[in-house]
Amino acid sequence: MKIQLVHPPAYINENGLTALRPSLPLGLAYIAAVLREDGHEISVVDALGEAPNRMTPDGDIWRIGLSTDEVVERLDPDAGAIGVTNMWSYAWPIIRELLQKIRARFPDKPIVCGGEHFTATADLSMEQAPIDFIVAGEGEETAVALFRALEIGLDVTVIPGIVYRDESGKVVHTPRRDRIRNIDEIPWPAWDLFDVAAYDDNKLVTGIHYGRTVPILATRGCPYQCTYCSSPGMWTTRWFARTPEDVANEIEKYVRDYGAANFPFQDLTAILKRDWVVDFTKEILDRKLKITWQLPAGTRSEIIDDEVASLLVKSGCRSINLAPESGSERTRKAMKKMLTDDKLFRAARAATRNGLNVGIFLVLGYPTDEPVDMRATARMVRKLARVGVDDVSAGFFFPLPNTEIFRELEKQGKVVLDDDFLKLPIYVHNKFMTAERNYNPHMTARQMTRWKYWIVANFYVNNFLFHPGKVVRILWNFLRGRETSKMESFLQETKRKFMLRKGRKKDARPANVPAARPAVGAGARDA
Repeated sequence: MKIQLVHPPAYINENGLTALRPSLPLGLAYIAAVLREDGHEISVVDALGEAPNRMTPDGDIWRIGLSTDEVVERLDPDAGAIGVTNMWSYAWPIIRELLQKIRARFPDKPIVCGGEHFTATADLSMEQAPIDFIVAGEGEETAVALFRALEIGLDVTVIPGIVYRDESGKVVHTPRRDRIRNIDEIPWPAWDLFDVAAYDDNKLVTGIHYGRTVPILATRGCPYQCTYCSSPGMWTTRWFARTPEDVANEIEKYVRDYGAANFPFQDLTAILKRDWVVDFTKEILDRKLKITWQLPAGTRSEIIDDEVASLLVKSGCRSINLAPESGSERTRKAMKKMLTDDKLFRAARAATRNGLNVGIFLVLGYPTDEPVDMRATARMVRKLARVGVDDVSAGFFFPLPNTEIFRELEKQGKVVLDDDFLKLPIYVHNKFMTAERNYNPHMTARQMTRWKYWIVANFYVNNFLFHPGKVVRILWNFLRGRETSKMESFLQETKRKFMLRKGRKKDARPANVPAARPAVGAGARDA
């Protein structure tokens, strides 16, 4: 069967105080690989890869990538089915619009959707868009079974892990499919179907851009049950790891095929078992791979000591992110965040002592937070800054759909699953919190905004006072267009957005208005 896969356009917040960037669609590349291995003919329309600098205003945020009309025009009319992915629920208004246009153009083609958004909001998605099937949770085995059934006309209702409409139009969920245990057997992502260079050249990567970048997934799932996290709903609480040899083999292939040198691990919890981490780093060292790798998504801190940190650095790891989320033990307990200050600081000291770039993730305004918890967070970041931690990322709390805290707030009547709610994640790094986005009953939006700036200022003032050399490094790297920390990534992304805005203004100038003449020598200076 010919199958057309789609990576849709996305939203981007030009006003967000963050370097969060869309990146290569790892999940879709895995699905493309397993379907191709099963004998299907796969093609991909990648809205971001085909127009990585296309920015279109949409209210107070922007769309990035091809327009939905352009995506539909590129779809293969001979395809037997169309598959659409969506990881982030904030993109749902775009995806819904796209799905409606696909149905209008191809009324008889099955539309199959998958990804974290569709898993978390299956009923809403089926209600609002002309979707035939949703692949829920881990998608490889389910996608293979579903598309094969569609090709040869088998009964799809016996396939576990899907959502569909019965003859009466009722939405039906089949039983959840068991997780894949031997994930080494899953074929590597089909990056040959994507323009890897287009993402890299525009620094559309997860984490820090150290060089030609290809994302990696070494483990799947997480055994923890944090109340704000969508992982239990998407992956259950089972954690499975590939063998270090298989991961190293994949890395070697990308070095050879793409000239890749930088590998962001997009794992939820890569550093969990000490033996696995030690074996992987030694595998990289034994092969003498001269690469950079990083853990941008946040990881556990329990096993990071001097030995592990030293091996991480020797094998090419340059950056890790720890996710205490709060400096308050009380808040972490409410979040079911199984982490103590002792473990956090032990890991931070070992990591910084051995030369790792270390970032910290914080969630501000969790529903149980009070001013005393904010003060505890400020104390914690001051100490971490003095230890040598490089960056702090402080985002306002928002409840993801189908998480434990979301279900609690929904019972209390505090959330409504509409477009404004689903877009919340795009605003978490805005300069100011607004009242309608505040889920904390103990502090106003204005107070939360003040706490954010106070906590971030506490961190960076102490960081620069105790480590003044970092200021020089940040400025020097900014001038050279390099990034080695999240602060530098933010500055580079800010510069990129400024240049895009400048280009848009130039393109929008009326034809009868001449461009300003550059000063003498400006061209030479720019060159």
